Amino acid sequence: MKRLQILLMLFLVHVGFSQTNDLTTKKIWTLQDCINYAVENNISIKDATLNKSQADVNYLEAKSSRLPNLTASASQSFTNGNSIDPITSDYVSDQIHSTNVSLNSSVTLFQGNQINNQISQNALLISQSHFLEEEAKNSIILSVLENYLQILHAKEGITIAENNLKSTEQEVKRAKARLDAGTIALSDYTEAQSQASTNKYALINAKNTYQQYVIALKQLLELNPTQDIEIEPLDNDMEYSSILLDKHVIYNKALGIMPEVNASNIAIEASEKDLDIAKGGYLPTLSLTSSLGTGYTSIDSNTFSDQFNVNFNQRIGLSLNIPIFNRNKTKAAVKTAKINIEKAEIAKQSTEKEIYLKVETAYQNALSAQEQLVAAESSMEAAKQSYELAQKKYELGGLSTTDLVISQNTYTSAQQDYLQAKYLNILYHQLLEFYQGNAITL
Repeated sequence: MKRLQILLMLFLVHVGFSQTNDLTTKKIWTLQDCINYAVENNISIKDATLNKSQADVNYLEAKSSRLPNLTASASQSFTNGNSIDPITSDYVSDQIHSTNVSLNSSVTLFQGNQINNQISQNALLISQSHFLEEEAKNSIILSVLENYLQILHAKEGITIAENNLKSTEQEVKRAKARLDAGTIALSDYTEAQSQASTNKYALINAKNTYQQYVIALKQLLELNPTQDIEIEPLDNDMEYSSILLDKHVIYNKALGIMPEVNASNIAIEASEKDLDIAKGGYLPTLSLTSSLGTGYTSIDSNTFSDQFNVNFNQRIGLSLNIPIFNRNKTKAAVKTAKINIEKAEIAKQSTEKEIYLKVETAYQNALSAQEQLVAAESSMEAAKQSYELAQKKYELGGLSTTDLVISQNTYTSAQQDYLQAKYLNILYHQLLEFYQGNAITL
């Protein structure tokens, strides 16, 4: 029994330790993890997917327009006084109980080719919904990329702010010692304190900025607000500094692969089908109708079942509807369809302009970011050396607190410029890869 208790205690300790490890282990999200999760869970993409499903339903409905319909009807009536028997059509003056049942069906044989055009149009809309779904995915992917890089940028900004605060706090201690020794004025000491407070404020802002970007990414991923998320840092050895293609080459590639362009092309084709459907209103409609029916009347001496057999009837017929004048509804529909075709063509031009603007902007910003990165790196190294030299001079009493603060601020500014150029360079490089149809990878 005692041995069993010991084994049970060991088991409980093991389970508790395992649960503690699970709670303290936080998943590290890579960019690809974020993209995959967002594509699966983002509500904007889900909405686009539902629109695609709705297009499938509309296509099935349009195809079913070729099929005949079938309805059943039944009626029971009581008539008193002079009337016509609904079954025998005789003129009677008695009370009549009558029953009628029937099956009715009709099918459209020709309707100005409107049914075929409607089916073709809905098939086009299915293809368009597919491209619109891809467009929604692309939009979310780019938003995830931007937020991911912003988080990494903000996280490095926190590191810079923390290092600055540590350095300043040490400088405050040295300034206090020098003040007590009477080697500096009180104003130098208070300036060091002021700089420490400024750096502490900057650290708080940096952490807040980081959290704001994390919240934005969690929104894109549709994560629970209470769920923590940690981003995988970049490989420092990765380089994104070369742009080998001309921007016009990238733009032409983008026109061939961007789903919004394909969706715009299909929108024009769908509008042209609308015109064909509207023109069908000028043509006649031919329908085939048929019915089966029977009934019972109380003035007949035959039984209910006998009357149902005797009164059983079948009917088949053709119905032709020729439009002559419908208050210009068809004419207005044709004109509206032509206007919609022109609007769809303009929308396509607008889409192509937007893509060109995006490619042109990304290309120019990528070139600028490359040059800025080189300049910022050089400036940061120079500012670092200058700040380290200023610290040594300050320790030896050869530099005032004001000059040390200026040197530190210059170095901080250079670090921030380098970070901005670094992540902009990565962002615009990835955008150019994306517009060429290449995968986004960090």
